Amino acid sequence: MHVLVVHNRYASAQPSGENTVVDQEVALLREGGHRVEVFERRSDDIAARSLPGKAAVPLLVPWNPAVRRELAARLRAGRPDVVHVHNVFPLLSPAVLAACADAGVPAVATLHNYTQVCPPGTLQRDGRPCAECVGSTPLPAVRHGCYRGSRLATVPLAVSLSVNRRRWWSGVRRFLCISAAQRDVLVRSGMPSERLAVKHNFVPDPQARRTGAGEHLLYLGRLSETKGVRLLMAAWDEAAASGGVGVPLVIAGTGPLQGEVTAWAAGRDDVRYVGLLDPDQCRRTIARSVAVVAPSTWLEAFGLVVVEAMAAGVPVVAAGHGAFVELVEDGTTGLLHQPGDTASLVSSLRRITADPARNREMGGAARRRYEQDFSPSVGLERLVDEYRTAISGGHGPMGGHR
Repeated sequence: MHVLVVHNRYASAQPSGENTVVDQEVALLREGGHRVEVFERRSDDIAARSLPGKAAVPLLVPWNPAVRRELAARLRAGRPDVVHVHNVFPLLSPAVLAACADAGVPAVATLHNYTQVCPPGTLQRDGRPCAECVGSTPLPAVRHGCYRGSRLATVPLAVSLSVNRRRWWSGVRRFLCISAAQRDVLVRSGMPSERLAVKHNFVPDPQARRTGAGEHLLYLGRLSETKGVRLLMAAWDEAAASGGVGVPLVIAGTGPLQGEVTAWAAGRDDVRYVGLLDPDQCRRTIARSVAVVAPSTWLEAFGLVVVEAMAAGVPVVAAGHGAFVELVEDGTTGLLHQPGDTASLVSSLRRITADPARNREMGGAARRRYEQDFSPSVGLERLVDEYRTAISGGHGPMGGHR
């Protein structure tokens, strides 16, 4: 099969699970014998633009005519079987869908977040779940400045959502939701249910599995409010005030709360902030964990770190909402805590560390779940199935793979 992958890469200064997923899918398809080409833009390149060029970027968010022309010419020349669209913000725009229509090539799109119904894609405002724009106009997002706390920065996203809604719905033959929870939200918003399939992200086998009881609890990810970092710090302080949980906490990652986390961890022997780890360091650190903690306050569309932990035979403590509910079987492959609740998170942290034998059982169950649902072989089979459905012009099962 000949596949053209379309993706606007996020800035390299921050770790991006979406970039990782795209790179891993491209490698997986190539290893499976498929011909894969990539059409991409890089957000890193914005810094090198002239001042007028930078000022023009917001105007390209809803529509980039140059991308339409370039991609259409490439599609006509190369004639791939299918185009797989990932992120189009900010430099590609939904003009990529028009290019596919111009060249007569079917398009599949992975929905990595909620940008189809929420301008910033988070379904959250001021640290709390928000669905004010779902099934409606995105004007509330502009009013609240939901993207980067700025009304002006939110406008291009809101305009793109409004003017391109029908183009997305008519121009994509198969939308790949990365969880059933995400699909349910999008169906309720009015997106065409017959085109929405569930295809979980896969994770390569890390070849680094936990062999003992583990040395620490691990938070690995972006240091932001939506990822539950402040909630975790508050829970850890509460636990420490009453005897701790028996193992230290390791925090890895970067993000807007990095300064706050660095100051909080300084001088403590029960917390270690290690900054941004490379992929090999991530795998080794996960494999040495008693559990991985994912306390997100927003409705995660997937949660890559959860499956990475499962692949290493490590249980998870995760917020009991969004995709985590379908990824983590409470009491079997990990523990779910009440979202946003400090006391519930403290209780889960203590439970996951209190019984090493039970913890090892959960780690084994987590690994088995990974092999069944999130391994590369399963990922390749489901991805190619969705391509074939799109190419044939059909819709396939309404819910796709679950």
